[in-house]
Amino acid sequence: MGNCHTVGPNEALVVSGGCCGADSKKMVIGGWAWAWCLVTDVQRLSLEVMTLNPKCESVETKEGVPLTVTGVAQVKVMTDQQLLATALEQFLGKSVHHIGQVILQTMEGHLRAILGTLTVEQIYQDRDQFARLVREVASPDVGRMGIEILSFTIKDVFDNVDYLASLGRAQTAAVKRDADIGVAEANRDAGIREAECEKLRMDTKYQCDTQIADHSREYQMKKAGFDMEINAKKAESELAYELEAARVQQQIRNEEIEIDIVERRKQIAVEEKEILRRDKELIATVKRPAEAEAYRVETIAQGKRTETVESARAGAERIRLVGGAEASAIEAIGKAEAERMRQKAAAYKQYGNAAITALVLEALPKIAAEVAAPLAKTDEMILLGGDDRTTSEVTRLLGQLPPAVQALTGVDLSQVFKQVSGAK
Repeated sequence: MGNCHTVGPNEALVVSGGCCGADSKKMVIGGWAWAWCLVTDVQRLSLEVMTLNPKCESVETKEGVPLTVTGVAQVKVMTDQQLLATALEQFLGKSVHHIGQVILQTMEGHLRAILGTLTVEQIYQDRDQFARLVREVASPDVGRMGIEILSFTIKDVFDNVDYLASLGRAQTAAVKRDADIGVAEANRDAGIREAECEKLRMDTKYQCDTQIADHSREYQMKKAGFDMEINAKKAESELAYELEAARVQQQIRNEEIEIDIVERRKQIAVEEKEILRRDKELIATVKRPAEAEAYRVETIAQGKRTETVESARAGAERIRLVGGAEASAIEAIGKAEAERMRQKAAAYKQYGNAAITALVLEALPKIAAEVAAPLAKTDEMILLGGDDRTTSEVTRLLGQLPPAVQALTGVDLSQVFKQVSGAK
């Protein structure tokens, strides 16, 4: 049994060992390999770029000046089969940090050795040459480890004895001196050249102004001659134009007069036609409607007069007939009322007091209803006093009823009640 192992392009896969004591090894980059269990060993080595920061502190140069130099190096394991095998022999199973430390120490040793062979000016002023020299010296040693230096640059150079600062001040002063001298010389040369240019400019300007004046004078003379000819031709053309314009204007005026005459004639004819039209319009809109209105008013007045006469006649006849009918009705009612009163008188005369008593008894309920009408609107009756006098008050009211009836009708109710009781 075994396993299939895969690896990316940034790693190297090493399969070693095998069955029956085999001692071969297989290197795979960006692929896969089969490994048997228990009899093969699988290891990996990183091929990625490693960034190193070599630093040499207080290293004396050729002149004995202590300098501190820091750099940046980019290194990686080479992928050539032979060089890769060399790298695997030395670094397989080691961590990336361990590999970086080995290469870093190697490069720092070469950097110290080279610093001792150069002056401060060579190191400081030509850093590219210094870095290239370090890379050329260190490449063979690290190459024998299977490592390739991709790049190496000097990051910083400084010292603790102010040698670089003093060198910089001296160089700065020299540069400033040379610069001031150069500026003064340049200003001098510029002034001389500017004066020469100004002289040449003024000479050229005066020469050009003279030529411009000559050409301007010739131009003005020729222009004056041309203007004279042009003005003469222009005067002739203007005179001819004015004469032609006057003639044309006279023709236009004559035509306008003819047009006015024709327009007035046409206007007179139109006004005559308008007068005839207005006469016909007045006849149609005023005279004819007035005659029709007079005829209509006369006819309406005749009809109203006839209507009034007939209406008066009909009203008089209606009043006569209504009066006769009302008189007949009043006469019949009077006769019926007289007959009813005669019969009632005869009955009263026949029955005497009994009839009167019957009439009084018939009228008593009506009298009681009229007396009780105000009391029907009373919600509550309160009798003032300490004792209950309801019975005595009712008795008193009933006792006052016969005298009141006798005063109203002349009939004594007590006598009537006695006659009724005797009859029974």
